[in-house]
Amino acid sequence: MPLRRLAPLLPHPRRLLRALNPSPAMSPAAAAHLATAADPDEDLCVGTAAADAAAEDVAPALPLPPPPVSAEERVERAWAHWRRLGSPKLVVAPMVDNSELPFRMLCRRYGADAAYTPMLHSRIFSETEKYRTMEFTTCKEDRPLFVQFCANDPDILLQAAKMVEPYCDYVDINFGCPQRIARRGNYGAFLMDNLPLVKSLVQNLSANLHVPVSCKIRIFPRLEDTLAYAKMLEDAGASLVAVHGRTRDQKDGKKFRADWDAIKAVKDALRVPVLANGNIRHMEDVKDCLEHTGADGVLSAETLLENPALFAGFRTKEWKEDGDENGDSGLDQADLVIEYLKLCEQYPVPWRMVRSHVHKMLGDWFRVHPEVREELNAQNKLTFEWLHDMVMRLKELGGRTPLYRKESTIQSTTNGLAAGNA
Repeated sequence: MPLRRLAPLLPHPRRLLRALNPSPAMSPAAAAHLATAADPDEDLCVGTAAADAAAEDVAPALPLPPPPVSAEERVERAWAHWRRLGSPKLVVAPMVDNSELPFRMLCRRYGADAAYTPMLHSRIFSETEKYRTMEFTTCKEDRPLFVQFCANDPDILLQAAKMVEPYCDYVDINFGCPQRIARRGNYGAFLMDNLPLVKSLVQNLSANLHVPVSCKIRIFPRLEDTLAYAKMLEDAGASLVAVHGRTRDQKDGKKFRADWDAIKAVKDALRVPVLANGNIRHMEDVKDCLEHTGADGVLSAETLLENPALFAGFRTKEWKEDGDENGDSGLDQADLVIEYLKLCEQYPVPWRMVRSHVHKMLGDWFRVHPEVREELNAQNKLTFEWLHDMVMRLKELGGRTPLYRKESTIQSTTNGLAAGNA
């Protein structure tokens, strides 16, 4: 399917969504430097597959902003929309520089029902063509899709949201980023200190978009504050709330367990769909989380970076169970890297994203062969040929780390998910 990228913002309300794949008149070498920067990792990784395809798509003209509706009707519409999407339960979480199109497509290949884009900066997105071109890509098969923005200005957020509205199923507002850059930029979880602004961001989108608005949040230290926060978002027009069960200060997911009880309390308090985020390492965690919280789906982030096949029931050696019936599944992370690289050739992204995913997926292998990792780090400019050769060298060196799959667990989890969708 042709790659789609946002082209320059046009004066007409309709936005041209043009593939940046090179045309036959453009050589692959020239196409590879559409985003030439001082750092080669900022260049697009254009391969021969992308060089063979070009497409241009015009966004459908959208009608005027939707008329106001009652709270009851808004809740009904929220559920109707969720069901039209198939009630997705296994969702790729938003990850800066890591939940880009090729990675989303890889996760979808291995069981993901829906996915978020990386967090996009609403002001830069609305103002800068290059940022739009480099940071947001999608394709027909990339659905259901949440496009996530960080923001602290309702009008700027709306301008950015309208540009992606025809190509997604939710416009999501990031209220969960706990990093220092979010503190400096006054967005993400640091807007928890300014709830009137949070409310205005949600209200402005809800009143002016034709796609639903979703919000991704963290919890407050006090449960009553979390519940008041979540209810305010629903009342402001949020059609879905994803709850990361950690506070703003609990940044280390390995040190702090997510609070599933708090997520359950939010689910019980709200009338719109609620997603749970935190403590998802394998499919048994998915089953346990859904049962404990009653949530309508789960998000996974860090575990997927190491193991994009998580939602298909594969688990890394770290989470392999004693007595695993089938043991080695025949699939390993090097195989997943090869699949990912082929998707990157089809859907080009900046090399920095490719480099990051290769490091995360091959972490176990690099611990056995650190010299290969050092070779990767020493490569100032990556190519697909070099990366494919590197993976082949790792395989030849031995020390393969397989992924494991327990069929009985997969079957019981699948049956449970199917029953939940019935």
